[in-house]
Amino acid sequence: MTTTLPAYDEVVARYEPVIGLETHVELGTNTKMFCGCPTDFGGEPNTRVCPVCLGLPGSLPVANKAAIEAIIRIGLALNCSIAEWCRFARKNYFYPDMPKNFQISQYDEPICVDGYLDVEVNGETVRIEIERVHLEEDTGKTLHVGGATGRIHGATESLVDYNRAGIPLVEIVTKPIPGTGALAPDVARAYVTELRDVIRTLGVSDVRMEEGSLRCDVNTSLNLPGQEWGTRTETKNVNSLRSVERAVRSEMLRQASVLDAGGRITQETRHFHEDTGDTTPGRSKETATDYRYFPEPDLAPIAPDPAWVAELKAALPELPRVHRRRLQQQWGLSDLDMQSVLNAGAVELIEATVAAGATPAAARKWWLGELSRRANESGVELADIGATPAQVAELQGLVDAGKLNDKMARAVLEGVVDGEGSPTEIMTNRGLEVVSDTGALTAAVDEAIAANPGIADKIRSGKVAAAGALVGAVMKTTRGQADAKTVRELVLERLGVQG
Repeated sequence: MTTTLPAYDEVVARYEPVIGLETHVELGTNTKMFCGCPTDFGGEPNTRVCPVCLGLPGSLPVANKAAIEAIIRIGLALNCSIAEWCRFARKNYFYPDMPKNFQISQYDEPICVDGYLDVEVNGETVRIEIERVHLEEDTGKTLHVGGATGRIHGATESLVDYNRAGIPLVEIVTKPIPGTGALAPDVARAYVTELRDVIRTLGVSDVRMEEGSLRCDVNTSLNLPGQEWGTRTETKNVNSLRSVERAVRSEMLRQASVLDAGGRITQETRHFHEDTGDTTPGRSKETATDYRYFPEPDLAPIAPDPAWVAELKAALPELPRVHRRRLQQQWGLSDLDMQSVLNAGAVELIEATVAAGATPAAARKWWLGELSRRANESGVELADIGATPAQVAELQGLVDAGKLNDKMARAVLEGVVDGEGSPTEIMTNRGLEVVSDTGALTAAVDEAIAANPGIADKIRSGKVAAAGALVGAVMKTTRGQADAKTVRELVLERLGVQG
């Protein structure tokens, strides 16, 4: 049965959303969290495993110091307090891709607590409070084969790859985020975007959502104004920035439809479907007691030296928010213009394009204009559109050199996005270079004058503005490849008129 969902404006007019985000980040250490197995992405299944990460009897874990340093740096960048003493715990539950049937994680004694991250949404600063940042080990990966969807329903068999089991995993948990209203989906996306940029700046993870090194669980609930918060659902493993936004919006619409019909929201996990933007039920959501946490007996507690923590804090790089503020001043942008760049996800792209030789104005023009339009039409992130900053800078260099006009440059950019090669190669292959040779253009100018004697007489009589009509005629004859400035000069010269 198809359910008609209410309009989004109606939902936010009647209900107040509360969101929360649990973000998992695979650290880019050379070895796993508790053993010496390599962590490279890919590889033949079950070739990067050992007795420790497989949980074989008699094997003992040893904590990875590089991972502990990385999580402390993340916590400091998120304005967290760093615990002077903490320890690992066993989180007990059964998943086929978790070889030990428990996960070494942290429970009531995480290493980083009480932080925050400020994000910009529609020109306003929204403070997202961080409840905790803790360290754990990742699970393996289950592949369901023989079905149409890649999920267990309809599959004929399931295969398990333990290569990922034991990779250091940082979980960053926000406190509930109320009061965002209609902007709840935008706030969720802005937070994950900013968090990704912070972690990338720290250099502790490549945070590639498409490879699973950054995964987000999105919690959503609705309540009537003035009433207590509603029952939340947790949409699991959302794997793109766009999908984070869509998952919040989808759950708001779905939950409002259930509540409007007099139903109740079930506390459960849900799966997000990229193709439809909908969510479907997963499993009922466990509580902490269901996991039977207890201190991990095979690992010593962690007591970071305060002096070491102070050294790590002093060595933090310039963080994205400060970096953007500096770029805004260098590029001479207003707050509104910079917000547009941020909303498009184009800060790093523009910065790289400027570094490749383009001016800030030219780089911004291409990324926020033609390329953003194409990204929106195709439903992909701007960074995945198919053009690189170096190619955009090369394209602008051809424009600056007078080899391409704006119309031709857009055609060349189309070829770049379609994978035809570099801008110079496409310009040559398509025969799009501007014709500025006066010898080649003189015949076309004479032909336009002969075909338009009335306009030529107006120009001779002093109405120089009429030259635009003859320039247009020449541009049409040359299929837009003539240099308009050169054509105008030739028109006036042939008619004996001073420009």
